Amino acid sequence: MTESIVNTIKTIVITAVVTMVFSCTNDVKKVKDFLADKNLPIGEAYKVNHIHTDSGRVDVKMKAPVMFDFSNRDFHPYSEFPKGIKITSIAKNGDSTTIEGDYAKSYLKTEVSEIKGNVIIYNYAKNHKLVTSQVFWDQKTHYFFTEKRFTFYTLTDTIYGVGFEASEDLEKWWVKNQTGVIYIKD
Repeated sequence: MTESIVNTIKTIVITAVVTMVFSCTNDVKKVKDFLADKNLPIGEAYKVNHIHTDSGRVDVKMKAPVMFDFSNRDFHPYSEFPKGIKITSIAKNGDSTTIEGDYAKSYLKTEVSEIKGNVIIYNYAKNHKLVTSQVFWDQKTHYFFTEKRFTFYTLTDTIYGVGFEASEDLEKWWVKNQTGVIYIKD
């Protein structure tokens, strides 16, 4: 009699477990919608060290302590870097430009990123350096712009102002409202 009770209990437990396992399947779209409704990322990555290559040549390196993936958004999917980011672009001739900041958000559809908080962009070959509190980076057109205060250093000049635009490598640049001494060749 005891053996039959044990077998009955085992059968009930096995049936319950099998029922729970097969009833716990979720539709991927429902999970994405749930996470989007709760403003939760669909993925998280820590100690990110991304290296992009083109034809076997490293052209971009990115490091970030934390990345949140919000690509489950219908209208404006994005990636968020709440603890900072550092990106180094390496040109075919070996010249490199680095951008870093305390916070970043990169929109996937528009390919525009906002980097803010102690933003520094540095071109090693030209020895040009931009320091500001916020910059937008259009990755399709390889273009930086800000409407915030900035300091721009070249080999001969230190330029202060509000409003700055530049090519991604800081070789071509435009300032809006500037102060400082600028040396011009005749």
